[in-house]
Amino acid sequence: MTEPDQSPSLWDWHANLLRIERKRWVLFTNDQTLYSFFVRFGKRPLFPDFVELFRLGLFKNLMGEGLTEPLIDCALKDYRNVTIAKTNSRSVLGSMNDLAFQLKCSIETMGGLDRADLSEVGRRLNRIPMSAIKYHCSIDELKRRLADAHK
Repeated sequence: MTEPDQSPSLWDWHANLLRIERKRWVLFTNDQTLYSFFVRFGKRPLFPDFVELFRLGLFKNLMGEGLTEPLIDCALKDYRNVTIAKTNSRSVLGSMNDLAFQLKCSIETMGGLDRADLSEVGRRLNRIPMSAIKYHCSIDELKRRLADAHK
């Protein structure tokens, strides 16, 4: 584990382990856009498995959002070398707590994990206006920043 950089970039993410109906999930949230997705967490994955879990989850979620292939490539290009570090943003952690609450409530409202459409839960999560990004929705922020980075 290394010390975090002070300036967040579009490529910085937070991960938070959640328990939903006695199963372990990881909520990943982008530092700048608050774009989030969640994936099922196995029993004891190793670091390379965790990185692959992140990359595959991000890829699937961006495809599900209908992003173009060049934007998805732009989003995934810098995740070959991953460093794990302590968090440096209480604002992002606060937003993640709110997103985790919304995630759990959405799943419960849809009848639990067995009945919930998890793709729809993820889409809804990224369409919640967030105060940390001036009440924009995270999917809109992600698309805008990826388009800027792709130019």
